[in-house]
Amino acid sequence: MVSFLEEQTGAITEYSEVLVRRLIEKITIFDEKMTVKFKSGPGIDVDA
Repeated sequence: MVSFLEEQTGAITEYSEVLVRRLIEKITIFDEKMTVKFKSGPGIDVDA
């Protein structure tokens, strides 16, 4: 993921379906948070 982002020549300012599908493996929604799992391995929790 890092190498892909480093290759980008401009800022990412708009939603890109192609980029999301390339980077994100899955998103799990819970009552109090959502978890985003990246294809590169790490995940993050986002509080609702």
